[in-house]
Amino acid sequence: MNYSNLLRGLANIIRQLFQINNVLWVLRIATVGVVVWGSVSTLIAGTFTLSQWIDFVIFGLSQGSVYALIALGYTMVYGILRFINFAHGEIFMTGTIIGFLVSDALSKSGFWAAYPFLSLVLALFSAMLSSALVAVIVERLAYRPLRNAPRLIPLITSIGMSFVLQNIFRGVFGAGIKTYPASPLFKGSHSIGNFSINNSDIWVIGTALLMMAGLYFFVERTKVGKSMRAVAEDKEIAALMGINVDRVIMITFIVGGLLAGTGGFLFGQVFRSVNYFSGFVPGIKAFTAAVLGGIGNVRGAMLGGLVLGLAESLGPALVLAGLGIPAPHQLKDVVAFTVLVLVLIFRPTGLLGEHLSEEKA
Repeated sequence: MNYSNLLRGLANIIRQLFQINNVLWVLRIATVGVVVWGSVSTLIAGTFTLSQWIDFVIFGLSQGSVYALIALGYTMVYGILRFINFAHGEIFMTGTIIGFLVSDALSKSGFWAAYPFLSLVLALFSAMLSSALVAVIVERLAYRPLRNAPRLIPLITSIGMSFVLQNIFRGVFGAGIKTYPASPLFKGSHSIGNFSINNSDIWVIGTALLMMAGLYFFVERTKVGKSMRAVAEDKEIAALMGINVDRVIMITFIVGGLLAGTGGFLFGQVFRSVNYFSGFVPGIKAFTAAVLGGIGNVRGAMLGGLVLGLAESLGPALVLAGLGIPAPHQLKDVVAFTVLVLVLIFRPTGLLGEHLSEEKA
């Protein structure tokens, strides 16, 4: 009888040890230990110079700015319709392809070299408008008829639209890799003290910050923005208050498309090579950034994109190099998704996310 009680006691102890909260705490402590160990080892070894660390930070901010622009489209659609638009990566890809076509045409005509700033503006607006147009078409044809359907159906439809758009662009523009012409404005660098910043990073970060500031002002300070927040809170009540819900949803897709087109053009200018599949990986990364910041939160998407970009740039050098892992920068994608998992373990609602009510969840 005593042995039976002892076994029960041991079973209870083991059961308590393996409760999900205890396991998560062990994982949290282990993660912090690994990160601290790798970081301290890297810093003590002096593997990288101060100039290299600054380059990592600047590149991370540049890459994160593109992620943030795409992530805003995910988070805005989710905030209003409560589903993830997985075709948003292809809306981003639309901007990269159309931006290339316009840039290439301007380059062949000589206008690109003669008027570099005006050429960039024309190509950027072409990318933005084309992405916005595709976003509206997708919303009108694929999502609006399913407005009152169970939430899983629009989600599956969005995945289908992703493949449809990929194959349309592959059939129309070909599967080959297209190389953006180099803009004179993106070449060279600016020196700040003993450090230099590439002009391409300045343009990407500056343009992204300007677009994000404009979006924040639009959502927080304009009548349309207030309507968007009202629809996100409760579509039925917003409709009773006289708000045209369909119009607000369409505007949301337009704004998300404009931001994705901007990100697509900047992506093409920085990485130069694009094709019909260029939206898949950045789209997944941007979705990660949206979840990281708190899905449905505009400021969270901005912050999540920047954090993810910095994690991809700094993580391999700071942590993996200190752990003795060879070629750490080839594992930047692993670092990005590991950061997502860790943030969700430490803060399941994301960096700026809030607990949703049962009705919204």
